[in-house]
Amino acid sequence: MRPKGMADDRDTTFVEYVAAHMVQLRRTAYLLCGDWARGDDLVQRALTEVYVRWDRIREAGSLDAYIRAVLVHRFIDDRRRAWARVRLVAAVPDRAAPEAGDPAARLDLRSALARLPARQRAVLVLRFFCDQSVEQTAEALGCAPGTVKSQTSLGLAAMRRLLTQTEKT
Repeated sequence: MRPKGMADDRDTTFVEYVAAHMVQLRRTAYLLCGDWARGDDLVQRALTEVYVRWDRIREAGSLDAYIRAVLVHRFIDDRRRAWARVRLVAAVPDRAAPEAGDPAARLDLRSALARLPARQRAVLVLRFFCDQSVEQTAEALGCAPGTVKSQTSLGLAAMRRLLTQTEKT
C-alpha cells in the first residue's frame, strides 16, 4: 500500500497523457457534437473508460487512436439516446480560441457538420480533422474500410449541398 497522497506510476502517466492531449480531445469532441459542454462530457466519459483500462492500453502501440475510438463510440452511443437531443442551455457557455481564417466560413462549416448524421460526422472528423487514414478510421469505428469510404462520400456530398444552400441564402 502506498503512502497517502502519493500517486503511483499509473496515475502519473495517465495525468501526463491527459494534460498533453486535452486540447486535441476537446476539439475533436466539439467537432463531433457541436457543443463545448457536451464535448467536455464526452471527453470525461471517454477518459473515465480509458482510466479503468489504463494499465492494459497504455502499452498499446496506438494509444491516441484507441482513445479517439472510445470518444467516437461514446458520441455515437449518445446520439442514439433520446436525452442527447435535449438542449439545457440556449447558448454555449464558453468559446473556442480564436482561429485564423474567415469566421463566417468556420461557422458555416460547423453548422453544416452539425446537421450530418452521427456516423458521417464521426468519419469526417476522424478523416479530416484528426488526419486519420481510411484504415485507422475504420478501426476506430469498428467497421469496414468500404463503409468509411461510403460514409466519407455521403458526408462530403451532404456538406457540399448544405454549404451551397448557405451561400444562396
